[in-house]
Amino acid sequence: MLDIALFGSGRIGRVHAETIASASRTRLSWVCDPLPDAADRLAGRYGAKATRDAGEVLADGTVDAVVIASPTPTHLELITAATAAGKAVLCEKPVDLDLERVDACWERIADSGPRVMIGFNRRFDPAFAEIRARVAAGEIGRLEHLVITSRDPEPPPADYARDAGGIFRDMTIHDFDTARFFLGDIAEVHAMAVPAGAGEPEGDGEADHAVVTLRSADGRLCQIANSRRCAFGYDQRIEAFGTAGMLQAANRTPTGVRAYTAAGVETAAPYLRFFLERYREAYRRELEYFAEAVESGVPPSPGYADGRAALALAEAARESVRTGRTVTVG
Repeated sequence: MLDIALFGSGRIGRVHAETIASASRTRLSWVCDPLPDAADRLAGRYGAKATRDAGEVLADGTVDAVVIASPTPTHLELITAATAAGKAVLCEKPVDLDLERVDACWERIADSGPRVMIGFNRRFDPAFAEIRARVAAGEIGRLEHLVITSRDPEPPPADYARDAGGIFRDMTIHDFDTARFFLGDIAEVHAMAVPAGAGEPEGDGEADHAVVTLRSADGRLCQIANSRRCAFGYDQRIEAFGTAGMLQAANRTPTGVRAYTAAGVETAAPYLRFFLERYREAYRRELEYFAEAVESGVPPSPGYADGRAALALAEAARESVRTGRTVTVG
């Protein structure tokens, strides 16, 4: 049984707590949060200990690994402290909002042989993973064009958005990692973004909608469409087009039932409301993989370098919006 400590008891922290506590090979041992009441509530629900002191958690020799689900500005400090204490780390995206700080952190921890995984859970979504495996097996020939649609039903809460870093570093970063998962290294980025209200374009302010075109190092293309406001729910689709065919993953509804009446045909229930429902299985598979990697000593993937690469693409997108130019990466 792998003992895991959780940093952060907010929305994503609660997802991880449930996943850790319900898995057969992991146990939630600590919940650490600066807000003691929040930590107490979440820890009490799963029989874990609660604290606001990260040092107390990392000094516990029974803790095998930590999940970092606290706000982004805390990630690098906790990664540094956890790896110094010999703990394996699963850290939510993004690693940080600044590439220089990300690089400096790696320089501090690299010599210790850190085991750091970044929470790009969509790699573990059953549909996305199946398409990627079938592409890799050559079912559609050479993959030439990847299309990713990712739209949230509504903007994030203001207190979350304040530290999130804007649409590219908070939202599109999942899609950047998905593009790399399918296409490998990305060489060029061109992005456009529509500002929210009277704000400035992404890079100087927040944006509601963005479109990004990527070119991989070997010349293949990816298009990403994002929105913070989708009237019909959580819109999550992917399409892989190759020389011998195409593979798609469509949106999911609670059931596959369709109604055919005088009022309409092929009517269905709304899409799953948000990421908590849509990617529940992906979070479960992500944790299972992380636990297996920790137990076996295999370096987990996506790792720290993948987190940095996705952030570099987000920064390139921000620069592209500011300048109106295609940005070369690398």
